[in-house]
Amino acid sequence: MALYSLLAAVPPTPEWSPKIAVVMIICNVLAIAIGKFTIKYPSVGPALPAPQFFGGMGLPALLGTTSFGHLIGVGVILGLTNLGAL
Repeated sequence: MALYSLLAAVPPTPEWSPKIAVVMIICNVLAIAIGKFTIKYPSVGPALPAPQFFGGMGLPALLGTTSFGHLIGVGVILGLTNLGAL
């Protein structure tokens, strides 16, 4: 019985659209910019093939910042969907 009430509390998730993709890309670029200025040693670890596109970051810093960007993006997308903007 508790499972049914838990399933009823989950907000509806939007279907994929180009608007949602743009929001996620913006959130990831924002997270990369935040990481560029806050990570103490962003170029430590394996280098990327084209580091100039990512501010000279190494692979671990890029994976961390894009993971953070996806967390921000999920929150923004669900919030905008709840407000009816997406």
